[in-house]
Amino acid sequence: MSECVFCRIASGGVRSEIIYEDDQVIGLMDICPIRPGHAQIVPREHFPYFEDLPDAIANRIIHLGQRLSRAMKALYGVPRVAFLFTGGDLAHAHAHVVPLHEKTDITSLRYITGEVARAPSEELAATAALLRSVLNR
Repeated sequence: MSECVFCRIASGGVRSEIIYEDDQVIGLMDICPIRPGHAQIVPREHFPYFEDLPDAIANRIIHLGQRLSRAMKALYGVPRVAFLFTGGDLAHAHAHVVPLHEKTDITSLRYITGEVARAPSEELAATAALLRSVLNR
């Protein structure tokens, strides 16, 4: 799947700010975050849709999402973190983990219309480093 950006990230062909990786999944910074800390979790293997994921990989994604959620709550002082599987934008199953600073962060017009600006690379790198440090405690 050389045309799939997540497959290219998994193979090392596209640089990204990696938060976590193992033999099945990768946690990385979203390049157009809804809020600082917005991360994505992707399986290394290409599965077009959420329902195509083997149970073990879906469980691994959810487990990492829970760990990231706890890290985000600690870093950002938010009471809630959203976790959602999507695939409308790219046919490679993936999950978003978003610290909810406002209750409308994942339902606001800004998100729905795609009016989200790309974050600076330095900001993504710094945020990834913070999340890595909390995950590794």
